[in-house]
Amino acid sequence: MEAKYDFTRKFRDQVLRCSSCGFCRARCPVFGLTKRPALNARGKMMLLKEVMDEAIDLDDELIDTLFQCTTCASCSEQCPSGVNVPEIIKQVRKDMVHIGSCHPAFVGMNKILQRHTNIYAEDEPEDFERQRNRKAEYVYFIGCVGSYREDVPTMATLDLLDRLEVDYTLIDEVCCSGVLEDIGYAINEELAHKNVERILATGAKTVITGCPYCSRTFNDRPQYDRLRDEGVNVIHISQFLKDFDLNVKTDKRVTYHDPCDLGRHCGIYEEPREIVRKIAPNYVEMRQNRADALCCGAGGGVRGAYAKNSIAMARLRLKEVEEVGADILLTDCNSCVHNLSNAKLRAQKFKIYTITQFINQLMGQERG
Repeated sequence: MEAKYDFTRKFRDQVLRCSSCGFCRARCPVFGLTKRPALNARGKMMLLKEVMDEAIDLDDELIDTLFQCTTCASCSEQCPSGVNVPEIIKQVRKDMVHIGSCHPAFVGMNKILQRHTNIYAEDEPEDFERQRNRKAEYVYFIGCVGSYREDVPTMATLDLLDRLEVDYTLIDEVCCSGVLEDIGYAINEELAHKNVERILATGAKTVITGCPYCSRTFNDRPQYDRLRDEGVNVIHISQFLKDFDLNVKTDKRVTYHDPCDLGRHCGIYEEPREIVRKIAPNYVEMRQNRADALCCGAGGGVRGAYAKNSIAMARLRLKEVEEVGADILLTDCNSCVHNLSNAKLRAQKFKIYTITQFINQLMGQERG
């Protein structure tokens, strides 16, 4: 009998592989906040088994369960059975979109990226006082959050690249649109094509991204294969900066938050730490770090669809910053900075920066 849903055809063996051991509960940000078993990976797999047995259907009643997942991959890291939960959830969401069952926020996001060039539907990004689309050795690709919500860290990153005398250019970038795949839709081919054409027109052989998700999208999605075919390397800013001699230090107590997209999804854990240790002798790890790091709650569309829970998840992470007595929380993702900053309570005295923002600030103090 032909499978009713594509997730059954593609991931049946993986769903059945789930032994319901519950190891995934230990790091799931949604379960950690809500304590609702259905919102944990184990609960989701149990529901999907019922769907495969045709005991229940994929329908609107399952939206809050199956769309309330940050796709952070903590569950997959903990899973002794090797179940790739994020990929299963993404396919299930595609199946639900196909039958007309989707969270309204995600429907809206897809419509926005059919009509606009960024996820915020804004017409005029910050110009950052830099030339665009010129010939250069590197392209610096900012991403939607860095362009439209976290422009201060972005400006600091560009200032730092200038201080380091990097030959880079910005482009008239548009959303990489990789996020659409997380929420049940397909990447916008037209937007991807524009980014590829504009990058290649600069003659640059390396793209430096400020956004881990953009880096993932460029490196993993077939819509961006032409970059690789043309010999263009795509790296994250932390990979680019790790070998620089920065010549600044702080005596502040500093800790680092691993972004899910950079860490668990890309395997980049040490490069940011190499940079931070150079500038912060009083570096300290949070209790949950690297592959075990708590998600900030922003991914998988959750920040847009379940904003209250997203902020609450970020506050759970910020408690760990207080536990280690850090003065400074650094991270390497504008989405994390955005969500963690919005979640920070007035009584919490530590500061939150991207690594590049903090380094640029130190350089400014030293030379000012």
